Amino acid sequence: MQKSNCLRILVLTVLGLIMLVGVPSWSAVEIIAGPYLQSPTESSMTVMWMTDVNSTGLVEYGSREDLSYKAISSHDGLIDANERIHQVTIYGLKPGGTYSYRAVSQEIIIFEPYKVTYGETAKSVVYDFTTLDQGKKNITFIVLNDVHENVENMKDRLARAGSQPYDLVFLNGDILSHLETEEQIVNKLLKPCSEIFASRIPFCFVRGNHEARGKYARQLKNYLGSADQKYYYSFDHGPIHFVVLDSGEDKEDSHWAYSGLNDFDRYRDQERQWLVSEIESAAFKSAKFRVVLTHIPLFGSGQGHGTLDCREKWAPLLNKGKVDLHISGHTHRYAVLESVPGEHDYPIIIGGGPQKEGGTFIRVEATENELAVTMTRDDGEIVGSFKVKARR
Repeated sequence: MQKSNCLRILVLTVLGLIMLVGVPSWSAVEIIAGPYLQSPTESSMTVMWMTDVNSTGLVEYGSREDLSYKAISSHDGLIDANERIHQVTIYGLKPGGTYSYRAVSQEIIIFEPYKVTYGETAKSVVYDFTTLDQGKKNITFIVLNDVHENVENMKDRLARAGSQPYDLVFLNGDILSHLETEEQIVNKLLKPCSEIFASRIPFCFVRGNHEARGKYARQLKNYLGSADQKYYYSFDHGPIHFVVLDSGEDKEDSHWAYSGLNDFDRYRDQERQWLVSEIESAAFKSAKFRVVLTHIPLFGSGQGHGTLDCREKWAPLLNKGKVDLHISGHTHRYAVLESVPGEHDYPIIIGGGPQKEGGTFIRVEATENELAVTMTRDDGEIVGSFKVKARR
């Protein structure tokens, strides 16, 4: 009798293990971050989101009444699948067009060569976005910098900025600190931005020196949809041609803090070569205004190696290209620097830092005739303002 009970327990245990290992679990897939909008153009928009398990990804889009169009992402003939980070670009859109969309993911439970077993499907809420438009007469963008993972301060600044409409958000460096895990990127950047604005309004990421630090810094690009997968790029919206440059680290590559793993001097040389072509491009030359964003300001941030290297390699080109405005951060001390002929022939606006009393957001309202810049401190006081008139 005792042997029979033992045998029965053994059989039940084995069956339980077989069921546990051999039968797939159809737990519901969940969107844990996003969707958030990246790389906007006049004719396209990139939608990104993250799921908790490997899954497929597509975007349903159209009008609020009809989301019958579908966009997918594929490379080399294979549809992107079995992933947690999803990036889908919708092409063929109209300049200044408003579209409704939602992100859709279906879990992949078993991925075999000739059979894929799917699980449940997750769909996001339906959101709206508007494409860029070079013909738009008036646009507005806001800039945040040096949040250093203080999500509550970031939320407060975005809420204050959101009291009036805006087209774009620039995250101008050190939104994150040294990167150690994916959870930092999700919880300190993607989720709060998506909840507040990024499902409806794109953000443009400008890498800061702190975001180049830590063992996970090399993975950050996977979560962003920048053009050509680079941290330096340009695009047009309304009367502005935007140029984003990656100022890199603030100390020399050989500094002990980097353990021999930095190569920013050569990287800034590469950006310089790109900038030589950029300022000669038709888009740059024909724009009413040319606005440059970097995390480290080329002037007004001391004599550190990173500052001086950026200044030497880029400042003459920005003067040659007749840049109208430079917006930066890094110093944690807000400032407005008027142009100094021969050094920087354009004003430089430097945003504040992470602390509650010294943090800022910058708002730029552009028409065909002028750029109106205001910098607002956390207590609501305007601590910087500047107007740039269009060149004749």
